[in-house]
Amino acid sequence: MSSDLSTIPEGAAREKIDRYLDCLLRWSRSINLTGAGTRESAFDTLVAPVLGAEKLLQGHVIDVGSGNGSPGLILAVLRPDLRFTLLEPRAKRWAFLREAAREMGLGNTNALRDRSETYRGEQAMTVTMRAVGLDATRLRPLLSPGGCVLVFGGPDLAAAEAHPLLSGSRVQRRCFT
Repeated sequence: MSSDLSTIPEGAAREKIDRYLDCLLRWSRSINLTGAGTRESAFDTLVAPVLGAEKLLQGHVIDVGSGNGSPGLILAVLRPDLRFTLLEPRAKRWAFLREAAREMGLGNTNALRDRSETYRGEQAMTVTMRAVGLDATRLRPLLSPGGCVLVFGGPDLAAAEAHPLLSGSRVQRRCFT
């Protein structure tokens, strides 16, 4: 996978992801958002592994443990037609998410300082998380009937389908009825 934005079609999406990387690296100097110290490593770690997953999204999306913005902010750029709720309980990371979404010009995201188990907002058709370590079944209350959980990284989920992504990584999809 290329370590640059050339893998993303030119236009608004590329510009917004470029702004995300700028904001991420600027904020990472003062709070621990990522171990990636360069744009290239941040792209390879946080953006590239998400590319292609936007095709699996349906309806309202909730991203659990949004922290550094991946996958939530990246998917929000790639699917401007969907609404995204980003859940992050830690104040500094929540502040980062709000600032990054503002700098990226995302009108389809709402960052909440909340945990998955205390969230009482609208249910989603898709819940995403990146190596948060939660059992996917614990996220079921966040889902509308027939909704799916997409997991980026972490251990294999029981009864989950694996979908290869553009970067050669994979996302696991666990659907509930």
